[in-house]
Amino acid sequence: MEPKRIAFLGLGLMGSGMAARLLAVGHPLTVYNRTRAKAQPLVEQGAKFATSPAEAATNAEIIFSMLSDDSVCREVWLGADGALAAARPNTVLVESSTVTVEWVRELNQAARARDLELIDAPVTGSRMQAQAGQLLFLAGGAASTLAKLDSLLRTMGRDVVHLGPTGSGARMKLINNFVSGAQAASLAEAIAMVERGGLDSGKAMAVLTEGAPGSPLVKTLSTRMMARDYQPYFFLHLMAKDLRYAIQEGGLQSLDLTTAVAALRVFEKAIADGLGDKDMSAVVEQFR
Repeated sequence: MEPKRIAFLGLGLMGSGMAARLLAVGHPLTVYNRTRAKAQPLVEQGAKFATSPAEAATNAEIIFSMLSDDSVCREVWLGADGALAAARPNTVLVESSTVTVEWVRELNQAARARDLELIDAPVTGSRMQAQAGQLLFLAGGAASTLAKLDSLLRTMGRDVVHLGPTGSGARMKLINNFVSGAQAASLAEAIAMVERGGLDSGKAMAVLTEGAPGSPLVKTLSTRMMARDYQPYFFLHLMAKDLRYAIQEGGLQSLDLTTAVAALRVFEKAIADGLGDKDMSAVVEQFR
């Protein structure tokens, strides 16, 4: 793989693992994060730290973004010292954040005005999959542009699914996460029923995880919920944000996502209880 000059914007639980994978295979990497301390491990491995998104983007051939929400993305891309204005023509932009379809379309319009190419490519998976290069990329945009990124995405992920034109990846990610959030909220209530009803929790969890409800997510979250291990792999407050975005997108399609609305209430109660910065599995604690 020919080395590419890459800028990576955002080094949270996901971005740090993704950027480390790119650095490990020899790509010259410039990173930007609002908190410099999060970039230090990558700097020690050879990455260059940029003091602004614009500085990170200046010499990049490809710019990745993995940020928390629409507002942060808009500031990093389009704000003062934003990456977009500093990017050279023909640079490929990859928006991997979980954001709204509307934001992706806004960014795409701004990118095209500057002769830049955009792929929206959010991921499924959490911190462990990011570190192991086992993410699944959900991509929207031109097939010809996506082809330029294939080897890079497969350095960070196990597969790439091209879902259609710009915005398709973002839409699929919101669908994926609202189903995941509904499962997590239902599992939290189920565990409450088990515990309050006096059932043997080990036997009950075996029934749930080994039977029809036993999705990979249910298996993973049930282990954390029963162990009360809430070290963040996916922040609880971000799941609430994703549910809000999915509900908003559903409304634009004249769909009332009633299960997403119900799940959001459960997650918002957990945030009110001070659990927003814990792993999403901490959503169960409000019932204990």
